[in-house]
Amino acid sequence: MTQSTNPNLQAPHTKVLVLGATGPTGRLVVSQALALGYEVTALVRSPEKAADMNGIRLVIGDARDEKSLRQAVTGQDAVISALGTPASPFKQVTLLSAATRALVKAMKAEHVSRLVAITGMGAGDSAGHGGFLFDRVIFPLLLRNVYADKNRQEAVIRESGLDWTIVRPSILNNKAGRGTLRTLTDLSGFHGGSISREDVAKFVLDQVESDAWRHRSPLISW
Repeated sequence: MTQSTNPNLQAPHTKVLVLGATGPTGRLVVSQALALGYEVTALVRSPEKAADMNGIRLVIGDARDEKSLRQAVTGQDAVISALGTPASPFKQVTLLSAATRALVKAMKAEHVSRLVAITGMGAGDSAGHGGFLFDRVIFPLLLRNVYADKNRQEAVIRESGLDWTIVRPSILNNKAGRGTLRTLTDLSGFHGGSISREDVAKFVLDQVESDAWRHRSPLISW
């Protein structure tokens, strides 16, 4: 399926919280959301990393801290999770699942239901569809622990009772967006692919007020 994003969509009163806002994909989510007229809140641990991000409300705190999350979530229409974690070939990763558990509690407490979360190709039933290099070399040597936590993160989301969409991008690049992409749930015959962070950000923002992929986990790729 090919989906065309709409850069002219306006949502002047929509309030969104972005987690992972200072990461490379999160920054694009924030900038595109502002361009669409969204009111953006970002929860960040280090305000210095967000010093160049103008026009947003900053809440300082750890994404695993429910109190900080409740402060950031209150009054929002939706939450976008662009949380990421570095490759960790030797140590267990828990950040993504721990933060998501705290987020679900905070969202329920503040009566915010819409969650759009970015995980990645290789999570859940998309495992084994990254192509030879990704599946046989990169994944087992560098990303095995990260994706074990992404799987836990996805399970928390699926069991949350929230109005969720999980977005699984293929291998990310920093190229200019194409404005169109493939959304896949049937991965038979799909073995690897890439997509720009810009197009991922556009797709994620499209889901904020759409039910098209509600309670589903599309893999997106060029």
